[in-house]
Amino acid sequence: MSAHWMTYAMAVPLVALLIWRRISRQFGRQPVRRKRMLARIAILAVLAALLGLSGLRDLHLLEGLVGGIALGAVVGLVGLRLTTWTVDPQRGDCYIPNRWIGALLTAVLLGRLAWRFIVVWPQVEDSARAASMTPIQHASTPLTLLVFGLLVGYYIVYYSGLLMHHRRFLRERSTRRNEAAPMPEPPA
Repeated sequence: MSAHWMTYAMAVPLVALLIWRRISRQFGRQPVRRKRMLARIAILAVLAALLGLSGLRDLHLLEGLVGGIALGAVVGLVGLRLTTWTVDPQRGDCYIPNRWIGALLTAVLLGRLAWRFIVVWPQVEDSARAASMTPIQHASTPLTLLVFGLLVGYYIVYYSGLLMHHRRFLRERSTRRNEAAPMPEPPA
């Protein structure tokens, strides 16, 4: 098996797993996991910065990435306003993301992946041409970076907002507990 086929043989199952995990996180009650959210924010910010460096060689790529991040930030703010909070006795504090925003983002991601696969597949079949291209060259289009930026902007804003809201939620809950607790009698 040649190198370019090996790359796709490893990438396709990995992408399928990531998409499955992403879909399962968009629907239903989700526990608040502060460390994971902070790690995701950091990883996405680093990936966006690294992809932003590719904009130094082609300004259209940077425009797509920045436009996607801006659009994703707006969608993230809308998603925060539509998120509901619950307390689960077993899972603790949970949030329920808006299913329509989750479905829309998933459809955009799957649509872009399917389109890129359809466009790139003839190039992969041409072994000489595929061997001369790196996997990043297969994916480097302004529209692909716009979709990636959309997801990055959404998740950075959404997770940051969830963490801030959760901190406020905990503070309000502890304040209510303190107000409900009877005041101890002063010593005589």
